[in-house]
Amino acid sequence: MESTSLTRQRTEVLVNDFVRSVYNWMCIGLALTGFIAFYVSGSESMKQLIFGNKLVFFGLILAELALVFSISGMVNRMSAGTATTLFVIYSALNGATLSFIFLVYARASIVSTFFICSATFLACSIYGWTTKKDLTSLGGFLMMGLIGIIIASLVNMFIRSNAMSMVVSYIGVIVFVGLTAYDTQKIKNMALTQPAGLDGAVLRKGAILGALSLYLDFINLFLMLLRIFGQGRD
Repeated sequence: MESTSLTRQRTEVLVNDFVRSVYNWMCIGLALTGFIAFYVSGSESMKQLIFGNKLVFFGLILAELALVFSISGMVNRMSAGTATTLFVIYSALNGATLSFIFLVYARASIVSTFFICSATFLACSIYGWTTKKDLTSLGGFLMMGLIGIIIASLVNMFIRSNAMSMVVSYIGVIVFVGLTAYDTQKIKNMALTQPAGLDGAVLRKGAILGALSLYLDFINLFLMLLRIFGQGRD
């Protein structure tokens, strides 16, 4: 009985450490993104460099996509330090490209939307952690919705329909609310199935991968909500 109790305690410590690491890195990524976005929005030279040249802007977007696919697809072949560095670089680049929101929306609107997003994200994350329902089957449906959002957004770049933009935003909120709960449950299952003697570097890479998933859910949910609630600058 004592051995079983000790094993259970070690498992709980491992799970708590892993989950804490996931959310710590997610918060670090979000904080870095917010800082870089705010800095770039206040620098005329940086704004001119990024938004004054389409090659630079789209080059940054392609670099971000490459980093996401690299971390998601090759994290097991990386060192923990490399995975962490790539995540930090991605967060910084994302901040540079997302700085446009400070140029388009009123700051009070950005702040209020951030708090709405944070409360929504927290509620969905708690649901994903506590629910007894298996959300695995929901993941495939949500990924189909995500693909639909991407296609509709690309089409709307050419037709520039405000109505379609709002429809995509509302659907996007639903999709990323679901993905937040789904990814939280997936991280919980990942934490519970970690072997007790697993190497710390492997745990770090798993935490970075989990942090990236939740980071992307938060950022995209925030952008969708900002389209709905955001007020333009005067």
